[in-house]
Amino acid sequence: MNSPDSGIVTLTGHLSVEQTVRKIEETLQAKGIKLFTVIDHSGEAEHAGLSMRPTKLLIFGSPKAGTPLMLASPEIALDLPLKILVWENSEGKVQISYNSAEYLQARHALPQELAQVLTGAALLAAAAQ
Repeated sequence: MNSPDSGIVTLTGHLSVEQTVRKIEETLQAKGIKLFTVIDHSGEAEHAGLSMRPTKLLIFGSPKAGTPLMLASPEIALDLPLKILVWENSEGKVQISYNSAEYLQARHALPQELAQVLTGAALLAAAAQ
């Protein structure tokens, strides 16, 4: 599905889209990480009279973590705040997708000591499975 160099990692979840989103929201709150918004792509499609499998995008982050990254490489602001996409595939399985930290580090030529912050999406996705 994703090409190896796309930077997109997709895990299969074991909960519904709604339950997975709630679990990620709860984890973010417990860790004190700001959830900026949840975009309900499927809900908006429905409002437009279209049908789409459940699909939600969570946008989250921390200015304390993200600001040093943007100071080192201003263009990373295109990829920050971090995002996790929770969606249902054509087989009815829940998928959890995010950009890999390695991809973002290479894309923005970030030093290794700063790139650790970018692993947040991977940790959240794994915990939400």
